[in-house]
Amino acid sequence: MVILQQILFVTALATVAWVLFRRVGLIRRAIQLGKPENRLDHPDERLSIMLRVAFGQKKMMTNLPVGIMHFVIYVGFIIVNIEVLEIVLDGVFGTHRLFAPAIGPVYPFLINTFEILALGVWIVCAVFLIRRFVTKVPRFQPERHREMSRWPRTDAALILIFEILLMTAFLTWNASDSVLRERAVGHYGELKGPVEPFLISQGLMPVFATWSDTALVVVERITWWFHILGILFFAVYLTYSKHLHIVLAFPNTYFSDLKPKGEMKNMPDITKEVQLALGIAQADPNETPAEPGRFGAKDVRDLSWKNLMDAYSCTECGRCTAACPANITGKKLSPRKIMMDTRDRLEDVQRGWQQNGPTYDDGKTLLGDYITAEEINACTTCQACVQECPVNINPLAIILQLRRYKIMEEAQAPASWNAMFSNVENNMAPWKFSPGDRFNWADQVNS
Repeated sequence: MVILQQILFVTALATVAWVLFRRVGLIRRAIQLGKPENRLDHPDERLSIMLRVAFGQKKMMTNLPVGIMHFVIYVGFIIVNIEVLEIVLDGVFGTHRLFAPAIGPVYPFLINTFEILALGVWIVCAVFLIRRFVTKVPRFQPERHREMSRWPRTDAALILIFEILLMTAFLTWNASDSVLRERAVGHYGELKGPVEPFLISQGLMPVFATWSDTALVVVERITWWFHILGILFFAVYLTYSKHLHIVLAFPNTYFSDLKPKGEMKNMPDITKEVQLALGIAQADPNETPAEPGRFGAKDVRDLSWKNLMDAYSCTECGRCTAACPANITGKKLSPRKIMMDTRDRLEDVQRGWQQNGPTYDDGKTLLGDYITAEEINACTTCQACVQECPVNINPLAIILQLRRYKIMEEAQAPASWNAMFSNVENNMAPWKFSPGDRFNWADQVNS
């Protein structure tokens, strides 16, 4: 029986590893569709940002109660899963609580710590479910934000429910195991190590007091298998879910944009042409003029790899949209939707690769099929979305590239914008009067 369980466990572990390898490879390849961009400068500053924002959850703490609850899930889920190492080794070698004899009295301390955190994760997940579906925090409601309907709403609920089930299984497993050890049933009674009940799960032990030994063994095995297979399933599901940010938050914050907010990225080739025309720069006679390429972005291939990593790192928390003045005033722009649409486009590209080969083109584009001109034109470039994001995503960078394409390549700008562009070109200001008349207002004030 033990050997059969070992075979099943190793098979499950190998299957998950294979699926993860393929899935991570697809995501990596999708991110590499983006244009190259150097984000390796100032490593000390980048490391500091990652430690403060990703590890330290700095931006989450702007709303202290929610920030603390998120921190409990973040720390709890990571630390509780340290025991996965022991569970995996037990599954591979057919042992039971392999580390208990090796580390002696430290073992119950670790398990008690894990149980406290597991209870914390259970409570916080329940609170987050209540916030979403009972008290209905506005930024999560599909009535106000169309991007939160169907799958995104279901995904958020599934993850929270699944974490509650995993923590319940963990505590139930410990409780049933403790009762079996107290009764000295089979190999449970042969364990050389902690025999006292654990801190939280001992509250569940009275439930099993009248159960038979056979029934307890069944419960212990079911909860053990559910816990580890659930974690393996979660690892795969993560790559299809918004919770991929659990992994990508760290590299995404490390590769943050270090430029001052509000500094827009120009096209280097065009900038050089303008400088040559104005006599600011000198042409190199040995240099071949570069093709300017496409203005802005029409599809994901026109964005940078960092823009695409941003899309996969989006937590769908909606803080960007809640802070967006355009969205607040009823316009269709939602920075969260911009990131979700970009990720959806990348997922569709992946499906095309899998079904039709690596050169397949479905004829769709990010601008038009996923994001509309009305959305991107509503942006005021105020940087509120960039400031609010807890993992330093920059929706504005994508909006500006899409808008640049719409205006420069398709010449489709609102009439009021064209008038402003004309004024800037002719009068060096957005207003329709000559530079010589710019200070006439001052003469009127003095008079």
